[in-house]
Amino acid sequence: MKNSILTILAITALVSCKKTENTVVDNNTDSTAMMAPMDSTAMTSNDATMGGMKTADMTDQDKMFVDAAAKGGMMEVMLGNIAETNASNQMVKDFGKMMVTDHSKANEALKSWAMNAKYTLPTSLDADQQKMVDDLKMKTGADFDKAYTDMMVSDHKKDIAEFKKEASEGTGDVKAFASTTVPTLEMHLTKAEAAMNAVK
Repeated sequence: MKNSILTILAITALVSCKKTENTVVDNNTDSTAMMAPMDSTAMTSNDATMGGMKTADMTDQDKMFVDAAAKGGMMEVMLGNIAETNASNQMVKDFGKMMVTDHSKANEALKSWAMNAKYTLPTSLDADQQKMVDDLKMKTGADFDKAYTDMMVSDHKKDIAEFKKEASEGTGDVKAFASTTVPTLEMHLTKAEAAMNAVK
């Protein structure tokens, strides 16, 4: 199968982390996932040319994975914007800003892939994700810093496991994308842990 997702996503410096399925607001919960940082100079108009994998080629697992990545990306932008406003620690603010930048680019790349694959992505958060966003909006300062960074560390650990599962059991472009993205997720986990340690 052609590497169409890699053309639009991985080549643009590894995008999208998926949101795992169940979320609750707590320090040990899963909430969102982060996408890899993107090199803005890497994405050109030619990168938007898609082909290869179509909806019919995707397994149910592939579809769940892509749906979760789309919802996780939307949520990550929302949470990053909140972090820029509500965080008190500059490292947390900068981390949130990076997530907004990375996820906004990644979300657009994913939309381009979906259009070519004739796949309909989710356009809104699920109820648990929306509750997470709403709850974090109510936190400020040190309380926000701790809740946000704890969430990011927990999520990344779960996301890495989910991406490795897709890399092992997925198919075609989605499998290749997941495999290529794992190292970037691991780098994001390191950054999330550093931010978490800075606000303890």
